[in-house]
Amino acid sequence: MKKDIQLIALDMDGTLLNDEMEVPEDNTNAIKRAIEQGIEVVLATGRPMSMVEEFVEPLGLQSYLVTVNGGEIWTVDNELLDTKYLQTEDIEMMWNLAENIGGFYVWMVSSENVYINERPKDFYQENWLKFGCQIGHPEKLNKIQRELSQYSDRLELTNSALDNMEVNPIGVHKASALEKVCKKLGITMDQVLAAGDSLNDQKMLEAAGIGVAMGNAQEFIKEIADVTVETNNESGVARAIERYALKDK
Repeated sequence: MKKDIQLIALDMDGTLLNDEMEVPEDNTNAIKRAIEQGIEVVLATGRPMSMVEEFVEPLGLQSYLVTVNGGEIWTVDNELLDTKYLQTEDIEMMWNLAENIGGFYVWMVSSENVYINERPKDFYQENWLKFGCQIGHPEKLNKIQRELSQYSDRLELTNSALDNMEVNPIGVHKASALEKVCKKLGITMDQVLAAGDSLNDQKMLEAAGIGVAMGNAQEFIKEIADVTVETNNESGVARAIERYALKDK
């Protein structure tokens, strides 16, 4: 598969990182080789910036960072370029819904804080970026998904694993953020190689010139991707970069 790849977009958990939450050495080396060849490398993750910035220097990143599933776009120098917030009424509603159903591990990301299994004193004192919840109980997960599907005009529902759900404002996803990055760089999405493993990667894999599913990806992601590579524990990101992006294979 030959493409003029000018940008590599990488999901983090289950993709760039192995199961020990480390970046395999092969992945680091392949990323640095790509950057040396003038290819932009962008992390496109569900994580907030506070859980991403530590990776910038070790990977030698020089471009942009797409965080909270596209809710924010940053430079590697910590300059916030774009952000999209949830309505506060919606974040409060989702917290209450998860509480009423019961048993969820809940996280809520604002522009300043990350709340895990706790609510703020005042929802209205924060700007909210993302809601997430996880549970090992498929019926309860299905129930909250059904409830929130009523708000499909303003909520973007996805997941980062089969046992969780993540929510951003409608239209906010990794693909929409990467399109903005491409516009800044003067390239097109057809010149992007994107790699991921979960539902929150679907749209960027579909929009990219080469959509790469990890060997450990959800089956649906493998079906919609252009190619499937080795798992996150087998340096699948490095293999994808070597095969489909580098100019000196």
